[in-house]
Amino acid sequence: MSDESPFEYGVDGPKVIVVGVDGSDTSLRAGAYAWGLARRGGGRLVIVQVTPTAALSTLTPGGAAVLRETADETTAYLRGELERAAASTPVPYELVTEQGDPYTVLARVADETRADAVVVGASAQAGHRLIGSVAVRLVRSGRWPVTVVP
Repeated sequence: MSDESPFEYGVDGPKVIVVGVDGSDTSLRAGAYAWGLARRGGGRLVIVQVTPTAALSTLTPGGAAVLRETADETTAYLRGELERAAASTPVPYELVTEQGDPYTVLARVADETRADAVVVGASAQAGHRLIGSVAVRLVRSGRWPVTVVP
């Protein structure tokens, strides 16, 4: 017989879950799904908001400022939603906000936090079918289980 404790339904899920949110409907659904997963499994949630750095926006007057302002508004909205969710169903979480390539930042945070799972929303952009979405790139890396929420 093994000295390991027996399997207990509902407590052997991922302990560290990284979820990417950008304010889109699919990312907010991914956040809600990940919140529930963390709550049911007693895990910790790492919510990652990445503001893509668009090269052309930094070349136009005020372009970078508009990007920053939009990112700040999204972050404020997310903080409010997180506080509301935590008040009704407490889950240990942290919010990470960065600028850069969403795939690169999500992958780095997942590695740094030793994530057991990564959750992202499905991309609704048509071009992503041709060049690959963040979700596809995360799955192809094969480093963590990835859940894509429609």
